[in-house]
Amino acid sequence: MRIAFLAAPEGVEQIELTKPWRAVSEADGTPVLVSTEQGRIQAFRHLDKADTFPVDEVVGETSAGAFDGLVLPGGVANPDALRLDGRAVSFVRDFFDLGLPVGAICHAPWMLVEADVVSGRVLTSWPSLRTDIRNAGGTWVDEEVRICDHGSNALVTSRKPDDLPAFGAALLEVFSRQSV
Repeated sequence: MRIAFLAAPEGVEQIELTKPWRAVSEADGTPVLVSTEQGRIQAFRHLDKADTFPVDEVVGETSAGAFDGLVLPGGVANPDALRLDGRAVSFVRDFFDLGLPVGAICHAPWMLVEADVVSGRVLTSWPSLRTDIRNAGGTWVDEEVRICDHGSNALVTSRKPDDLPAFGAALLEVFSRQSV
């Protein structure tokens, strides 16, 4: 199971990257850090700089078809920057077009809104995205984790770092369905 983790060069919430990454690794999967630039990304612990991580692949030089699923970690700045990059938005949309599972936590559903894949889906997020999700045709719920099976792919969403244990378990559940 090869899973893409999409992060902007700066602004990803570190724990929302590292905990799901660890869950995929511990399930004998291969997490791959994808960004819009080569080099390293700068993670944050809320508003403070944290660690940096090496980019494995660059959007525009890889494709959704090279993966079994996608994780979109949050942090306010991460999806806000990514949604302005047309290649990143297309990369996310391609996972849905291919029927591959996607996970998004906290502010990351902004990428789903931008990719126009929210309509008809039920999802959760950080509460401030509620109106954006509803305006995009989705149904927002305040739940620890939500799996929305819609068409051929599953979407896993969670609200915040406290939800990471449930988010990780749900990701592994839907990713394992894909690899069967």
